[in-house]
Amino acid sequence: MSKGLEDVVAGTSAITFIDGVRGRLIYAGYDISDLAEHSSYEEVAYLLWHLRLPKPGEFESFAADLRSAGGLPLGVLEGIDDLELECDTMDALEMAIAALGIYDDPRLDTLGKAASIASKIGTIVPYIHAHKTGAKHHEPRKDLSFASNLLYLLNGREPDAFSEKLMNVLLVLHADHELNASTFTARVVASTLSDMYSSVNAAIAALKGPLHGGANERVVEMVERIGSPEGVPRFLAEKFANKEKIMGFGHRVYKTLDPRARILRGYAGRIAATRAERNDLAILDRLADEMVKQKNIYPNVDFYSGFVLHHLGVPTYLFTPFFAVGRTPGWLAHIMEQYSNNRIIRPIAEYTGPRDERYVPIGLRGGSITP
Repeated sequence: MSKGLEDVVAGTSAITFIDGVRGRLIYAGYDISDLAEHSSYEEVAYLLWHLRLPKPGEFESFAADLRSAGGLPLGVLEGIDDLELECDTMDALEMAIAALGIYDDPRLDTLGKAASIASKIGTIVPYIHAHKTGAKHHEPRKDLSFASNLLYLLNGREPDAFSEKLMNVLLVLHADHELNASTFTARVVASTLSDMYSSVNAAIAALKGPLHGGANERVVEMVERIGSPEGVPRFLAEKFANKEKIMGFGHRVYKTLDPRARILRGYAGRIAATRAERNDLAILDRLADEMVKQKNIYPNVDFYSGFVLHHLGVPTYLFTPFFAVGRTPGWLAHIMEQYSNNRIIRPIAEYTGPRDERYVPIGLRGGSITP
């Protein structure tokens, strides 16, 4: 038995490979560093779903299909409009994806449903934000890329080329990560031959947990609490004394620096323009140095992603929903792979309870009666 299924091989997959010792992440044969530098959300989604990069004509057709699928059915819009303004954003996202399963075009085939979900979740999250804040809702534009549309729908203005690039980097880095908790959840649900919408919704529910998708929010809160690079040693000393977890550090599969964190640190250094951003980045770098020096624990992707998201104008409470937007192509790839060679996922547990208890009628059990 392995607690938390650590190091247990639960299946085979051709989608993503992680070399935790060398710090490499590979999507269908392509190193994440190469993809983050040169590729895009649309191209990586195609790669994950087809296990090869698209040819020029295939890319244009695929990107056009994603752009045309971004509009939301009226039932989904009305469902979001009926939510309480104070509702949790991840709860709202779950509701919207469930509604999408009801109102989406029933004639779509498997790839059509995947394209619809991947495209529409990029519209749903900004629409939830507009509903909660009272901001103007914008319709997705067919002349913009997925990354540009995401920022346009959020901020109401077309982003510049570098901001589009930065969002693409974030989306590519979050697109898949093998059998993480949310992806495994999606595959378990899909293995029952439940539908794609339900499988994605189950993944969203798993991502909601602070040990999975909410860590980058905690990193931002931690940096705000520390205040300056000089406050890092005292902060860590208190955390170590209380045996508390330092958010944004360590990973189940990496024994060295998470390659996604290395890429994001490079971009963080390029975008830190204001005094506040330079101070926050200095805190992050001091934390990273001290954690490696004192504990030999390295930053993971959550450590710098919040910094980059903030720079792009994404409010903290949308960090995890944006994570969901980026991870959706990977979830869908695994769901389709599960469908293609399915066997219901049903492990066993090592029983630790009693075995030979005898049934006693309730009137003979004794003890006090609680009113």
